Amino acid sequence: MEVTIKQTCRILADLLSLYGVRDIVVAPGSRNAPLILAFARSNHGFRLREVIDERSAAFVALGMALQSGRPVAVACTSGTALLNFAPAVAEAFYRRVPLIAISADRPACWIDQDDSQTIRQPGALATITRAGIDIPVEDGSEQQLWFVNRKINDALSAATGEVCGPVHINIQLDEPLTGAFEAASPASGHKINTLRPVWSGIAPGGFEDLFKEILSCRRVMIVAGFHSPSARLNRALTQLSRLPGFAVLAEAQSNLRASDGSNVIFNIDSTLRRLRETGSPEEFRPQIVLTCGGALLSRHIKAYLRGIPGLRHVSVGHSDCAIDCFKALETRVECDAEVFFESLAAHASDAVGSDYAERWQRLDAEGRHAAQVFERDCPWSDFKAMSALTRMLASGPGKSWNLHFSNGTAIRYAQLFDYSHLGRIECNRGVSGIDGSTSTAAGAYFASADDVVTMLVTGDMSAQYDMGALALGGLDGRFKIAVLNNGGGGIFRFISSTSSLPELEKYFVGDVRLPLRELAAGYGFRYFEAHSEEELMLLWPEFSAIGPAPAILNILTPGDTSATILKKYFQ
Repeated sequence: MEVTIKQTCRILADLLSLYGVRDIVVAPGSRNAPLILAFARSNHGFRLREVIDERSAAFVALGMALQSGRPVAVACTSGTALLNFAPAVAEAFYRRVPLIAISADRPACWIDQDDSQTIRQPGALATITRAGIDIPVEDGSEQQLWFVNRKINDALSAATGEVCGPVHINIQLDEPLTGAFEAASPASGHKINTLRPVWSGIAPGGFEDLFKEILSCRRVMIVAGFHSPSARLNRALTQLSRLPGFAVLAEAQSNLRASDGSNVIFNIDSTLRRLRETGSPEEFRPQIVLTCGGALLSRHIKAYLRGIPGLRHVSVGHSDCAIDCFKALETRVECDAEVFFESLAAHASDAVGSDYAERWQRLDAEGRHAAQVFERDCPWSDFKAMSALTRMLASGPGKSWNLHFSNGTAIRYAQLFDYSHLGRIECNRGVSGIDGSTSTAAGAYFASADDVVTMLVTGDMSAQYDMGALALGGLDGRFKIAVLNNGGGGIFRFISSTSSLPELEKYFVGDVRLPLRELAAGYGFRYFEAHSEEELMLLWPEFSAIGPAPAILNILTPGDTSATILKKYFQ
């Protein structure tokens, strides 16, 4: 049978079926012709009903959903047709009925251009829907089709989840609208499953089939992104790291901590650097990867996992949408990470044998050794300074340290060295901005116990951006700032998109004016300045001591040299 040439419409039809839609009400129109073709010519057995009046069509769909207890879709053409859905959608919103409102739209470039039958459709039903998505005009790329599949999954999951309700899917469609071709290919849309625990007393259930799948794999990887400190999660992942088929990787801001018997890998980027040197053989590739926590910092782990064909991804934790950062998401587990991994660890006796964990642990040891050799031989630079800070924090007297990092170069260095012995690691990685790093660290200091020292490790550009935070009252000797002063935005000298531009120093690195000595004196901070590793180590005992006032350590490093060394390290 001939099907519509609009693959976004075919993906939508596939996913509607996978989420349990059997009935679709359609209002006739030209712009929604590809939608009607996708539904009528699919192999999913949809029951289509035509209703000319869009207002009536939406209420018919509402009634069908109420009676059947299943989600029902209603589709219309562009323009005011969509607005006629509003009364029924509002009723569905307050009655928690899974009504799927689908509107065809013209390409965004033609909106507000006196083109026929166009209004601003995205967001038109925002106040009375559980979710709304806008699908752009097809460009034929695999990346866009992945995006479309993920966004439609988000919308349909919101409509049919534990709290049901209407959603709005707006699809931009360009000419030609009625093109078709003969297709014998399987469904192009794939459902992202969502699992939630079923509670019996205090024990969670409902994950048994997934646990069997995971534990039957010989190569399982767990990657932990930013997370609040959790002793329960730490114990569970430590236990899993001892299983022969599990490699557990933790980013610096995951706040997982090394403990006796732990095989957790904390130096992700150094380990992956060593993996690249081995040629990334097949035996290191996971069959399934489990993630928890927030956004991953390491671009190396993301690039590595995105390049593995056939990878299966399970995302663990509560989220507003599907997090498919490796383009391999199969299952969302809407559950606290502690609960899920504790339950998985309780089934550890079912795990198959493998040398997968041993391989990754050996790689980790080789990566850490290589980093030590590299640091020993490299000149004074950001790399040298950060390595020295790590060693001094590890070997100092028994203070409880909480470290905050600014975005840019500073937090990336944290991925190269082991901070798993410290109290807490934080960085504003939600949106990764350089604004507010100092203020955030100060806020954490105000909320910390009296025996905790809070130190911000920041770049000079981030420090200049938030310098007003030094004026905050109430800071004392338990608050410290270490500034990597490398003459501007050092990250721009390193990343490939800017490092070779002739405008680099003038417009990207920036003209950072940071008179730290004078600022420290003006705001009542003790001031220290290091121009070499020897000076840094000499100043450290006095800087790290809890004195009468907060302290600033100005670590002056050569910017160009620092960027060259970091590039060389990853080459």
